[in-house]
Amino acid sequence: MRTQPWCHADPRLRPSTEEPAVVPPSSGYRCRGCHGTELAPVLDLGLVPAADYFPLASTPVGLAETAHPLRMDLCAHCGLAQLAEDDTRTEEPRGIEPAALREQAAAAVAKVAESGLLRGKTVREFGSPHGGTWLPLLTERGYLPTGDVADVVLDCFGLMHEPDQRAAFAERAAATAPDGLLLIQFHSLATIVATGQWNALRHGHFAYYSLSALARLLERAGMSITTAWRFDLYGGTVLVAARHGTHRPDAATYEIRRQEDRYTEPAAVRRLQQAADGHAEALRRWLTRHAIQGDRVYAYGAASRAVALFSLAGVDRGLITAVADAAPAKQGHRMPGTDVPIIAPGELVAARPDLVLLTLPDLLPEVRARYPELDGCWIVDNPADSTVRGG
Repeated sequence: MRTQPWCHADPRLRPSTEEPAVVPPSSGYRCRGCHGTELAPVLDLGLVPAADYFPLASTPVGLAETAHPLRMDLCAHCGLAQLAEDDTRTEEPRGIEPAALREQAAAAVAKVAESGLLRGKTVREFGSPHGGTWLPLLTERGYLPTGDVADVVLDCFGLMHEPDQRAAFAERAAATAPDGLLLIQFHSLATIVATGQWNALRHGHFAYYSLSALARLLERAGMSITTAWRFDLYGGTVLVAARHGTHRPDAATYEIRRQEDRYTEPAAVRRLQQAADGHAEALRRWLTRHAIQGDRVYAYGAASRAVALFSLAGVDRGLITAVADAAPAKQGHRMPGTDVPIIAPGELVAARPDLVLLTLPDLLPEVRARYPELDGCWIVDNPADSTVRGG
């Protein structure tokens, strides 16, 4: 049963549960990668608040705040999963880079260095709005940063923020020296599907890659994958190494692609819709039960991926008192589409909550170590099985 949050009150605004049809060419919408028109919806969340606009906590809900379509389409021609349309304006407050992301970046650079692929003298990075950088990891190895053509070009979760995927790949290829190396890290579509991470879909994230779809985008830009590595970050991220020209991918690349295949077929990707509905309903039931019991439930992590979840589950201050976040730019604001304020972690500790819902599972080791006063309170939001579980 689909929940009825504030933005779905009108039945005309709810996502359809019928079998998705290919989006007709007359819609004017084309694939962000191959520019084809064979697109089919695989996940439709209806209208939700913009994920990167956090109003001031003092601003009444609904004032200067709108809901926007949020749908994932899959291209039948090139296999790229993508944000269907986005009429929001990106205003994302700069977040704090989690320790897990910094540790994985160091491990990734070490892997590339061990492979012998780090050659040359210059490095260029295409950054991500989420913050974080790999440049210090390269400069400590003797590389010089440049804004021009470089021997090593880095892109960690940056490409997905580009509306025109074909142009974005062409730009990165042009920035890579003729004998240079392009490193691209992405959150795998196969991981998103396998673990039910439907809330990876958000405004401002225009592409969700499989290894095969990424290879096609690189091919259009005159490059090809030579090797790839998989990491456990976010349940499964992939780092690819690409070079100009046509190269035969190695066994590691073939193995990752083989593992992805069962999760990137249209029928598999469409299961994200069921995951979204089940997750939101389960969270609503869990929060309602604890509210009835009189438990004081807070959350940690005002992440953009929590925006759609809170909207679909109909979360308000009666269910979650406040959300703590380490990013100063978000403190004093509220979760989009709700009256739930965003507070500093110190305020969370001082409140002595009964339970703290962690919206980003990868943060668990970090927050448990940083806030020992909350030990025993952590509950990890887990979309993989549409339940929440103790930390």
